[in-house]
Amino acid sequence: MIKVVGLGPGGASHQTPEAKKALAWADVIVGYRTYIDLISSDLLQDREILSTGMKKEIDRCEAAINESLKGKKTVIVSSGDPGIYGMAGLVLELVHNRGLDSRINVEILPGIPALCAAASLLGAPLMHDFAVISLSDLLTPWELIKKRLLAALRADFVIVIYNPRSKKRVRQFHEVIKLIIEERGKDTPVGIVKNASRPGETVSTTIASHIDETMVDMLTILVIGSSSTQITGNRMITPRGYMEKYRP
Repeated sequence: MIKVVGLGPGGASHQTPEAKKALAWADVIVGYRTYIDLISSDLLQDREILSTGMKKEIDRCEAAINESLKGKKTVIVSSGDPGIYGMAGLVLELVHNRGLDSRINVEILPGIPALCAAASLLGAPLMHDFAVISLSDLLTPWELIKKRLLAALRADFVIVIYNPRSKKRVRQFHEVIKLIIEERGKDTPVGIVKNASRPGETVSTTIASHIDETMVDMLTILVIGSSSTQITGNRMITPRGYMEKYRP
């Protein structure tokens, strides 16, 4: 069996009891080095740890499959939820492509997504319909990402943006800010959360025309408000409509 485990956004307090139980069950724990560091040291003791760096996702999943075939109880970890930009889909694809569906049972254990951690720190920006878009173009063409972003902007979704800006990928971030201002206006509320529930956590609210790009990197989540999103004090709120419908 392989258990694909979501570790949540960062701190151990946000890891579910089922995640901790799976880690305690494991003979082998496989994951990106940064995510392995999110696991309490007592859950790593007496276990084989297989970790790799960035862009080695297939290697990690193949390693987990191979360990499972040896009869070892195997866990592969993702931060957040493993089914949201995580390892769950890739594990299932590789198991199927190798013809192992009948030999390896894959169990997926959900985790608290980073978007939920970021939203809670900002207030309640996701009270109504929202879209989630990653700006990373390593696996998805930039033109397709931009097309999806533009559709979400025009549909008036609150938009959660993962992977907004890297050291090398700066032009795309500038394009996105320009699109937001063109479609929604320069005063569109924006929430910026970096390192949600991890050391170095920062939380701020601003408007689209005042975003400080030096605050934004791959560990940042942006929340772009809809036409109804408000910033009250330091809180970001997207009303669901209760006050309008039920207020006496």
